[in-house]
Amino acid sequence: MRRTTFDGASLIPNRNGTKKMISFRYLFKYLLLGILGLYIAVSQPSAILAEVASKQAQQHQAELLNEKGQRQLNQGQAAEALQTWQQATKFYQQLKDTEGITGTLINQSVALQAMNLHLQGCKILVKALKIDSEICAISADLSDYSTKRLVESELEKLQKPISVHILGLKNLGNVLRRLGKLSESELVLKKTLLIAQQLPNFDTSGILLSLSNTEKSIYQQARDRYIWIEEPLFKKKTVNFIQEQAHQVLNDYQSLIDTPRIPIAIRLQAQLHRLSLLLDFQKWIKAESNLGNTQLAGIQSQINQQIRPSVEQILKIYSAFSELPANQSVYTKLNFANSLNQIPDEQLHSVALQYAESALQTAKATGEQRLMSNAYGTLGKLDKQQVRSRTYLEQAMSLAQSIQAWDIAYQWQWELGRLYRLSRDFEKANQFYAAAIKNLDKTRSDILLINSDIQFAFKEKVEPLYHEYISLLLHLGKSSKAYLKQAIELQEQLNFAEVENFLRCGRFLEASVNSNFRHPIEDLPAIIYLIKLADRVEVAVKTPQDIYRHTVDFNLVEQPLDNLFELVQNLDFIDTQSSNSLIYSQTVYQLLFEPIKQYLPQSGALGFVLDSYFQSLPLAMLYDGEQYLIDKYNISVGSSAKQLQQSLSQPTETLISGVSQISPSFYNPIVPKNLQPLPQVKIEIENIKKSNPSTSTLVDAEFTSQSFKQINENNSFSVIHLSTHAQFSSDIEQTFVLAWDTPLNVKDLKFLVQNKSSLDLLVLSACQTAKGDRRSFLGIAGMAAQAGARGILASLWLVDAESTIQLMSKFYDGLKHGLTKAEALRLAQLSLSKSDKYFHPYYWAGFILVGG
Repeated sequence: MRRTTFDGASLIPNRNGTKKMISFRYLFKYLLLGILGLYIAVSQPSAILAEVASKQAQQHQAELLNEKGQRQLNQGQAAEALQTWQQATKFYQQLKDTEGITGTLINQSVALQAMNLHLQGCKILVKALKIDSEICAISADLSDYSTKRLVESELEKLQKPISVHILGLKNLGNVLRRLGKLSESELVLKKTLLIAQQLPNFDTSGILLSLSNTEKSIYQQARDRYIWIEEPLFKKKTVNFIQEQAHQVLNDYQSLIDTPRIPIAIRLQAQLHRLSLLLDFQKWIKAESNLGNTQLAGIQSQINQQIRPSVEQILKIYSAFSELPANQSVYTKLNFANSLNQIPDEQLHSVALQYAESALQTAKATGEQRLMSNAYGTLGKLDKQQVRSRTYLEQAMSLAQSIQAWDIAYQWQWELGRLYRLSRDFEKANQFYAAAIKNLDKTRSDILLINSDIQFAFKEKVEPLYHEYISLLLHLGKSSKAYLKQAIELQEQLNFAEVENFLRCGRFLEASVNSNFRHPIEDLPAIIYLIKLADRVEVAVKTPQDIYRHTVDFNLVEQPLDNLFELVQNLDFIDTQSSNSLIYSQTVYQLLFEPIKQYLPQSGALGFVLDSYFQSLPLAMLYDGEQYLIDKYNISVGSSAKQLQQSLSQPTETLISGVSQISPSFYNPIVPKNLQPLPQVKIEIENIKKSNPSTSTLVDAEFTSQSFKQINENNSFSVIHLSTHAQFSSDIEQTFVLAWDTPLNVKDLKFLVQNKSSLDLLVLSACQTAKGDRRSFLGIAGMAAQAGARGILASLWLVDAESTIQLMSKFYDGLKHGLTKAEALRLAQLSLSKSDKYFHPYYWAGFILVGG
């Protein structure tokens, strides 16, 4: 279950609040109003006296509403609290009370965040603070790098902020973290701390807690991305960063815990966060040690020694849980229970159940169904007795469904699917897995867009649901091929969810890429699906007549695949003897493709739908003992069968943009160092123009971000060819194309979709994948989706410039003579592979066509 944290969602205090200084301000205001009222009663007409009395009443009503909203939120009634604070804002607006307006808007944001509406909460906060709303933008044209610069600029505008502004800034830092904008969150919270430290007697513990939580998220982000890094030096650098970040955050939490006279709620939350980080770091270190990293053994021992004392410290202040407002008490108890359950100790497991049961009683007392659903669901996950576990989970699911809380309903249905699968009741397991997928789909745009926990742990918190259900469907598929068809459709759905998560753009509609194309379409005679599950690889072949399946033990294929991936990613690949590369590629072919060979056509077109494990596999160089795959087949890769439909694409309106010299964009912080100029770009452009004279060009200083956008706004190109350095990565901020003045981030291409252009093909020459990143295919697919391109031609590694000129020239010649994109690419690759100079796979095997 997703951890819910309450790290300083400070509200503007009311008359019964703890902030004495602010309450005194209101008392002083009443005193002034009373004196003023006495003066007016003597010297002014009765109409003015009535007006003053009315303002006093409005002021009193606004404060009563503030108090009411606070009580409602504390009871978990976030929606009701939001409405109450909206009413309070209206009173303050009538009174023209600027500080009151700001405070109630901040309160509204807190309520929205409690409802998991973080994006709306962010927008309310920037309105309260009078700063640019683009700070909250996720899918806007601004990259995260640009957004960070915007945050810096906006924070500089704040002049002598008062206490209410500090509360707003702290909450802004919190909500930016929950939106996954970690560098921006860190920046805001550090600025907030600096301002608060300049005010006398201001308690900064809540800000320090928020900042530590953001630093913890930065650790989690690095740890999750590390899973896909394979290049040794980059991997070592990331390991060092993860360790340093974890130790620093653990120390920050401990410093906060040791601070005298901090509020008990802050101390408790710091202890809980520190414990969860200890457990997470321990798990990561153990996994790394099992993979052979012996240097972590000493660190593992240090971390293990800190876990028990951390638990004991929390158990000693049990009463602190009860001092929290009801909603915070429920979530903190559940978080502690989940942490205790990760420790292999039966006694602590019993304590975890006690805390979860206590949370349930508190939740029942509030009557709030979301709180009760979370408590029942946690009990269902913790209880080892299957009958009780099912009962708890069914109650949790029912409550979540009754309030349409699909973001938690799918979690309980997932757990029920697991339980029924373990008990071999496959039909019921099928029902619950299907319901979980359906409810995840309902809320997927919100979960992937505005939930940083999911953004940074997609592989752990979303992908397993799909893979478990695919595995179940394949088991059921032994008796019915309808289940097999459903399994491959589910893999396609997972592929699109991954692209959405990469783009952080909400729902990505496949139709937006495949619509409005005038070229005839032909179906592929065979589509191959490669799906990696926990212990095996599933290979499925879909033809117009039937679906066929082959299963391979993962232990057999893992090492040959790793060898092949390592070979092609190595900078010395070009110097590797072709015979050595044939050994790896032939082994992979024999394991995965030889058993399904009988279901494939003798030649023609093949489409591939690959899960994330296989997406950087150089399919063209797979070898059957006599021929490469490319010798017989036109190959295209897509996220789904629909995306692979082949189209005839004779380029008409074409735009070619390129950078041949070192330009200002080379010095951008996100761009790898030591990139070389590309003098061959001009030759490549001239060769392409020979195949298509009606071509527009932007070369070197002409190719700025603004000129590129402007020319596309004024024209509708069917082909855009970018001959410049580009990089693809599973990290959206490391995926870009270099214009003359700046890198074009993936988000910078969104205007192509917004202009409803009929972009049939996007070609990226001189591109490469990010260092050691096996999931870099996501960058290619994401760029195609963001640009609205039907197809994208790119390479998995940085290839030779001169050979690329020849390949691109042959490719465009093929399109000119009426070939499909896949046919044209195949013939271009064959022209190199059969040549005396460029026969090595390094020169031609990295090019892939994504889409049709």
